[in-house]
Amino acid sequence: MRAARGIHHLAPQPLHQRRPHRNGRGHDDRYSQAGLLHRPEAASAVELSPHLPVPRAELVSVGSTYAVQGLGYAVIATSLPTIQARQSLDATMVALLLLGVSLAAAGGSVLADAIAIRRNSKAALLSGLAAQAVGFFMMATAQPAPIYIGAVLLYGVGLGAVDASSAMQGVLVQRGRPRPLLGRFFAAYTLAAIVGAFLMVALVETPAGAGAVLAIVGVVDVLVIVAGWRLLDTGHAARKPGHARDATRIPRWPVFVIGALILAAFVADSAVSTWSSIYLSGTLHTAAWAAPLGYAAYQIVVLISRLGVDYLVRRTARTVIATSAIVFGGIGFVVIALVPTEAGAIIGFALTGVIAGALVPLSFGAAGDVLPSRSDEIIARVNLFNYAGAILGTVIVGVVADQTGFGIAFLIPLVILVLVLPATRALRKPKAIPLEAPQPG
Repeated sequence: MRAARGIHHLAPQPLHQRRPHRNGRGHDDRYSQAGLLHRPEAASAVELSPHLPVPRAELVSVGSTYAVQGLGYAVIATSLPTIQARQSLDATMVALLLLGVSLAAAGGSVLADAIAIRRNSKAALLSGLAAQAVGFFMMATAQPAPIYIGAVLLYGVGLGAVDASSAMQGVLVQRGRPRPLLGRFFAAYTLAAIVGAFLMVALVETPAGAGAVLAIVGVVDVLVIVAGWRLLDTGHAARKPGHARDATRIPRWPVFVIGALILAAFVADSAVSTWSSIYLSGTLHTAAWAAPLGYAAYQIVVLISRLGVDYLVRRTARTVIATSAIVFGGIGFVVIALVPTEAGAIIGFALTGVIAGALVPLSFGAAGDVLPSRSDEIIARVNLFNYAGAILGTVIVGVVADQTGFGIAFLIPLVILVLVLPATRALRKPKAIPLEAPQPG
């Protein structure tokens, strides 16, 4: 049965195919009529985009924010050796710097939430991109270590703000289209990350070096800001500023459950991103050129999964897709642990790409459905689980690998995936997501 049939006041026709209705104040009230707000008073809190259907230029603008985010993240990740050498940082300082970026990103997500409430997600997204651009330009020039570290942390704040607000924008524009979009938006992120990695490889040994690549990304950030100033969605999907007492309460249970899926996805993602090449080169003693193949195979499957997930969502339930992704990804971690060969590792890492490829867009899409009138705030809160997962995947796998080897260490993401498997039920359409945690007895 189609999930839309369980929504009050709707005929069997899916919600995204219904013509929008305008209420007396000129706002789109299709969500209040559909019962998606869960409480009648929530309808007054939502101001959805007037663009129905969403213009193609707006879709391109939103997609470009995902792309520049992936481009910048890949450039930062691949420039770490250069940063370490230029600033004379030891391994401990690099680890602390990465931890600082994750914490700064969490703060950026909170900041995006505050800006989205006061203004809208467009303002939050442009602010985050501006912070990133300044950080990139500062890092592109030789700076004393304290200033350089400050620039990296400023980038971290922008990273979190853009992570959260780009997802807010993606959910808003998806509401104005008859087909899902989030998978393709995240695919733009992944494709741009691949481009960023190759860009760094091509230029890092030239006289211009990594600084030129960082400056290029800063310029791209500015171009995306200029385009977004005109084209990004201006919808306000958060409580009215100064009306906290009157606003519909955000249900905590679905935020926690969907957040658990995001956490698991990023535990897996950070484990593969951080340790796959080290495992291949240090434990399996592969050739230097072969060490990155595990991560490359992983990213290819992430990209394919994200390109295909929108198509699958139109034909099957999100819960089925997410469960399948966890199963296939879990098999990948088993292969890595039990088949300690170069081929086994590369195949295993490739299979794990389905997890982040599918779970991330599905989870953010479900977060946007929990309470459409306040989806900006919900997405910002769910996004915080991203950084918790990234830290856990990097730290726990590394610590366990030091004690037992990578075979057992790569089973840790599998355990977490098994634990969150029941949470895939939260990816059903809104009526299936409980407002409160089940009460015992």
